[in-house]
Amino acid sequence: MPALTIPFLPMALFAASLSLAPGPVNLIILSTALNHGVSAPLRFITGATVGFTALLILTGLGLSATQALPDGAVDVISCLGALVILYFGYGLLRAEGTLDTRQIPVPGFWQGAALQWMNPKAWIACLSGVALFNLQGKTLELMQFSALYFIVCFCGIGAWAVLGHNLTRLLNTARRRRVLNIGLGLCLMVLALSLSAPALLRLIGLD
Repeated sequence: MPALTIPFLPMALFAASLSLAPGPVNLIILSTALNHGVSAPLRFITGATVGFTALLILTGLGLSATQALPDGAVDVISCLGALVILYFGYGLLRAEGTLDTRQIPVPGFWQGAALQWMNPKAWIACLSGVALFNLQGKTLELMQFSALYFIVCFCGIGAWAVLGHNLTRLLNTARRRRVLNIGLGLCLMVLALSLSAPALLRLIGLD
């Protein structure tokens, strides 16, 4: 088995800070666990982790957005991702706050994986991580970093499921749950618009 050739602690801290930071993926996990239980977002968490890790590996191997895709393709992907995030946000806005939460969608594995590829935050994290640790074309170091990131990412975004589940103890009335669902829905919609705004401006030629 090859020896560890990467700066473990700095990479782990980098992965943890980005995985734990609020973002569309984490807010979807939080809302899913809040409304459906701690195990409900597990497939979405797994898909998001796999999707991000695959994007990180391809980025490190040289298939970055500017190299692998035609002009404007990443911007189109970002806008499509924003539509997915808006869909989840709208679902939360419509939720009544009752214990019957069947109207709130439970995201699955492929939604989590696809959303990472459509998430500008994930692209920035991959590109900055590869550049920061000088991993471009270094296959062994890249694979070690990707394996480390997989573990940290799974635990980091999974922590939001635990948080959502624990919040159910405080949100024991329909009114409280309704207020939080509205807040999370609005946050998701604002995030979707803010993340996709630069891409949309470029596509319509205003940037």
